[in-house]
Amino acid sequence: MKNRTFTHSKKVRVNKYINAANVRLIGADGEMIGVKSTYDAIALAKEAGLDLVEISPQADPPVCKIMDFSKFLYDKGKQKRDNKKKQKGGILKEIRMHPGIAEHDLNTKVKHVEKFLKSQNKVRVTVVFHGRENQHRDLGMDILENIKESLSEVGVVDGKTNYVGNRISLIFTPKH
Repeated sequence: MKNRTFTHSKKVRVNKYINAANVRLIGADGEMIGVKSTYDAIALAKEAGLDLVEISPQADPPVCKIMDFSKFLYDKGKQKRDNKKKQKGGILKEIRMHPGIAEHDLNTKVKHVEKFLKSQNKVRVTVVFHGRENQHRDLGMDILENIKESLSEVGVVDGKTNYVGNRISLIFTPKH
């Protein structure tokens, strides 16, 4: 057994850092052993060549399990990574363009937006005006309407058209 007398995080206590007098003990094979003194539980864990890990500190008495602490940390990290993968979709991407954008360039930008929507990301499409372009905001609205029609199969408009300073924007969310 490796000498593990540390705690990896503030929430998980291991071996001698478990500060309860008695613990409800679960064996390495998952069977409930029962309530034991912490000292006896640590001795059983050392005997098995494993660690005593506090699983549920809020319980009375706290629940501890005999297990390999490094495997416990690995499984915990793996679960965290899996949860993060499943959570994807809240990312907001942004595509910017000018009102004088060429048709081919506009089609390329629409394909990028479509790709983002298919990977379950939200997309903000922004038309930015410079100088005298501000007098022709109708061109920007035409571009956004064109994009809205092109993306009607993969995304829906979230909210209304947003006018801020020299920008007009729309937010698209993926269709489910």
